Amino acid sequence: MGRVLLRWKISLACGTALLAGLNASSLMAQNPAPVATKTSAKTAPDHSIHALLVSDIHFDPFWDPAKVTQLVAEPASHWRGIFSSPASSDRDAQFAALEQKCPTRGEDTPYNLYASSLQAMRTTAADAKFITVSGDLIAHAFSCKFNAVVPESEPGVYQAFVAKAIEYVLLELRTALPEARVYAALGNNDSDCGDYKQDEHGLFLSQLADTFSKDFPPAVRQSIALTFGDAGYYSAPLPAPLHTRLLVLDDTFMSPKFTACSGSPDTGGAKAQIEWLRQQLSAARENREHVWVMGHIPPGVDPYTTAAKMRNVCGGSAPETFLSSEDLPDLLARYGDVIQLAIFAHTHMDEMRLLKPEHPTESEPHGGVAVKLVPSISPINGNTPSFTVATIAPNAMLEDYRVYAAPEDAGDAGPWKEEYDFDQAYQQKAFSASALAALTAGFASDTGGTTSASEAYLRNYFVRDRSAELRLFWPEYVCAMFNDGADAYRHCRCTAPNR
Repeated sequence: MGRVLLRWKISLACGTALLAGLNASSLMAQNPAPVATKTSAKTAPDHSIHALLVSDIHFDPFWDPAKVTQLVAEPASHWRGIFSSPASSDRDAQFAALEQKCPTRGEDTPYNLYASSLQAMRTTAADAKFITVSGDLIAHAFSCKFNAVVPESEPGVYQAFVAKAIEYVLLELRTALPEARVYAALGNNDSDCGDYKQDEHGLFLSQLADTFSKDFPPAVRQSIALTFGDAGYYSAPLPAPLHTRLLVLDDTFMSPKFTACSGSPDTGGAKAQIEWLRQQLSAARENREHVWVMGHIPPGVDPYTTAAKMRNVCGGSAPETFLSSEDLPDLLARYGDVIQLAIFAHTHMDEMRLLKPEHPTESEPHGGVAVKLVPSISPINGNTPSFTVATIAPNAMLEDYRVYAAPEDAGDAGPWKEEYDFDQAYQQKAFSASALAALTAGFASDTGGTTSASEAYLRNYFVRDRSAELRLFWPEYVCAMFNDGADAYRHCRCTAPNR
């Protein structure tokens, strides 16, 4: 999802112009943009591996509305040929009319942009062992656009189209890097009945289980089918040499905006996942195993919406939070000895968080959990499309990563380029809880955002520098980076020097 960005004077024109430039280039569809050799990923240290971290693709199959009827009739495996064929003569007018019927704050990812990103991934991470996709595979306003283009369709046609769109997105990733296993989570837009809506034990989830588990051995696929059909969650082993499992959540069930497809409140999916996660983490601790955790909506405080709604936090008002309770962050924070990395997204921005136990016991670790929020392929918020190439140590620690971004010039069909390198930007040898503790402590003491580390974060947060906007409420934002609970956030916000 992208959230209300408070606008912060961020112009969506830059994202719209970028996407328009990418769309206008038919050459990019046939020969997607290369990546400059000088910016290709670092060689991984001995025994370390590369992985791709991708999120919020928000693929839009409606970019050429005249092709949608053909897409409805064909399997996902035929879609690339349909998209890569010449655009309809009145495409611009049809799409403009569709946007009028189904307005969004910008444009999502059409075929040309997705093809360009896939080519860039092949160039920068050809040796990637696996790919994580932390949710929101399909575009905003999906049902509105479908109903506008395919009115009065037969029952079940829309649900089948959503499933095929999701299948297509994952199929293209698997085709682009056939040696890399794809691990994907559902986001709030990835639904057959509406944004933030899903049915626990629904037919849609059961049907998608096969699509999400296609890369895995038969025994793992059988296990995934059982839990994914319940509420979109599963466990799967990361590839060798990592002896680590990835625990994937569908935390849309945990959002305060969530309802069942009927519109009725439903807490069953959230409770089932928390209990399952608790069991998985407990077993991993007992067996001295490491895990990664991945979901879509990040735990903790949403500083933008808190500011947008003018929450008087210091006067007693509660800050806005991404999830409806603190159950998930509280649980994760207590397993810092088990969780090597947590991956979320949803904001479309390049962010980092540290989950710390507010009241750790003597038997629990105090260090917390490092959380990486992966930036989006979709430019709908005005951000430049980007993805992350990660270097992973044998113990599953995120050693380093590089972020690659699409061409800045809207008319440039040139290479995706390296935006920054974590190690070089922050002088940290690993993306770990201890590294984030040091970084966030430095950010908190630097209320003006003037140190080299603060400047790097401000510059890199919104891919292509928009540091002036974030600097407007830097202390409030920093408090959310390492205080996921409402009380801890309030204490950070309302005591010197942040007050």
